[in-house]
Amino acid sequence: MASIKTNNAPAAIGPYSQGVVVDNLVFVSGQLPINPATGNFAEGDIKELTRQCIRNIGAILEEAGTGLSKVIKTTIFVADLSNFAAVNEAYAEFFGGSAPARSCVQVAAIPKGAQIEIEAIARIK
Repeated sequence: MASIKTNNAPAAIGPYSQGVVVDNLVFVSGQLPINPATGNFAEGDIKELTRQCIRNIGAILEEAGTGLSKVIKTTIFVADLSNFAAVNEAYAEFFGGSAPARSCVQVAAIPKGAQIEIEAIARIK
């Protein structure tokens, strides 16, 4: 197992890695909508927060030698499921044609009071 670390995505806020590579798979830890340049949440609505989470995932995957086109599974955690349609709209900008498998659940709380968190699993080859 190899840990992935990049300055192009937010640093882990606990004892975990941004991502890990195991065999031909990359497991990306849940990404909050934090802009890595500022360390703050991205500004904007839930669509922009969704985009920031996915950009963070993309940066970690790039560091691992792969990309968003190789994502096979995502899990989305939202604080308010009434945002489902807006999240889907932004998500489709990245995963339109051949979308990965996905789960989306409402949770009681997300770290740092975030409205959304997304994790992903991708292939390297």
